[in-house]
Amino acid sequence: MNTIVLPKKSSFGQVQIPLPSSKSESNRVLIIDALTEGKNKLSNLAEARDTQTMIRLLKEDPATYDVLDAGTTMRFLTAYAALNNRKKTMTGTARMCERPIGILVDALKELGASITYLKKEGYPPLSIEGFSGQKTNQIEIRGDVSSQYISALLMNAPLLPNGLVLDLTGKIGSRTYITMTLELMKAFGVDYVFEGSQIRIAPGKYQATTFSVESDWSGASYWFSLLACADAGELYLKGLKAESLQGDAKIVDIMDKLGVESEFQSDGVILRKKEITGLSSFDFTHCPDLAQTVAVTCALTGQTSDFTGLESLRIKETDRIDALQKELAKIGALLEERKPGVFTLVPATIIPETVRIATYDDHRMAMAFMPLITRTKLVIDDPEVVNKSYPSFWKHCSLLEIVPEYNNE
Repeated sequence: MNTIVLPKKSSFGQVQIPLPSSKSESNRVLIIDALTEGKNKLSNLAEARDTQTMIRLLKEDPATYDVLDAGTTMRFLTAYAALNNRKKTMTGTARMCERPIGILVDALKELGASITYLKKEGYPPLSIEGFSGQKTNQIEIRGDVSSQYISALLMNAPLLPNGLVLDLTGKIGSRTYITMTLELMKAFGVDYVFEGSQIRIAPGKYQATTFSVESDWSGASYWFSLLACADAGELYLKGLKAESLQGDAKIVDIMDKLGVESEFQSDGVILRKKEITGLSSFDFTHCPDLAQTVAVTCALTGQTSDFTGLESLRIKETDRIDALQKELAKIGALLEERKPGVFTLVPATIIPETVRIATYDDHRMAMAFMPLITRTKLVIDDPEVVNKSYPSFWKHCSLLEIVPEYNNE
């Protein structure tokens, strides 16, 4: 197994970090671009493996869409192929084929798609066998599992002959990602109505336009965390906007309570240290990808906090709740479900001189635990896992005058 060793470093000077582009925005505009027959002028697309996989599959148009480990790509391309009468086989890595897709498939079948499971019911691989014509223009879908199912349907909705009325049932999770999808559709000429738990999209066409993808707020969150945990430092994160479509921009408010103030400039944001006021609780329903980052930050800054809205973490690249519990235990921290759906973070106690973190094939586990370098020497397993969303992450760590050591065991 490959590992990366990062020496302890608790303070640093003024450092500028050139962030990656938003994977979430990139993946959405690529589907919209395909539905506009590639007539748009897109720039600053993400270098993340997920996005590059989608670019390759849309360009090459193979009979089998092998999405590797890209969950977003699996869901978006499944809906794209099914509702545009493209006969495809959908597959991916072993873990990808353990991630459920039944809710989306049921919705697509209800609309008129013909889809067969090739192995286990409710999971990839799938055979998409065509679209027989729109059977209905109004369906229900659960709002509490994955917003990507909802986004996948919405982006294709304008090209359905009768449009789409989508009724979301139950608690609506990751609402900010749904809003991002709708606002990006609007940027390409498609209007929507989102009232209560119902979304209405009229039939129509996307309009070709010019679009530049914003820098990635989830990628930015690890640098917020590092500064919160450090003794001293100042960071400048390029390419972020004060008014962002990305739900993970909520990290600004969270980290304001954990000791980081943000000052927006014309082309980015300056992060500075400030007094910690405390984060007693937080609901991650609309920004679940921040949970690991905030958990580690609280553990290292002495904050006991109650976390809710973590339901979707069970079906990510790994069971992120289980992975967090195991790795936080290595620094004496706990993440306990003391009430149903409420996880209490109890901060670190005694941190060993060297800590080795397993990553569970999950890019966010590797990056979320990086701020441990402010307390100890850190060894991270399978560092290449960051290529899924932030390929230059370890290179950017070196901007802090940290010299990573790579080992192959």
